[in-house]
Amino acid sequence: QVQLVESGGGLVQPGGSLKLSCTISGSLIDWHVIAWFRQAPGKEREGVSYIRLTDGHTEYGESVKGRFTISRGVKNTVYLDMVSLKPEDTAVYYCAADALALTWNKPDDYDYWGQGTQVTVSS
Repeated sequence: QVQLVESGGGLVQPGGSLKLSCTISGSLIDWHVIAWFRQAPGKEREGVSYIRLTDGHTEYGESVKGRFTISRGVKNTVYLDMVSLKPEDTAVYYCAADALALTWNKPDDYDYWGQGTQVTVSS
């Protein structure tokens, strides 16, 4: 069984920064890729970023390229560094894990999800 717990969300002003954490527990064999998704009210869940743990390959959504950075920390933690935040970045952010994920930004390709953390960008 794989469990994911997100943390680090909060309220930040436009142009500010936040660092989200995703702590993963469970059998390593069950998760080789970790992704961050977000979902704003009334919108579909959107792929934000992805890291393939076997080789460090990363992907980013077009709207966050150059502003967000995904990385792996120690002890089964994956981070999402977010800078130059915009009001349109406001959403609940989820981390997800899977053994493969053929399409990195397709939510249905992930078997394991965290409960989400709220990020609000507002003045």
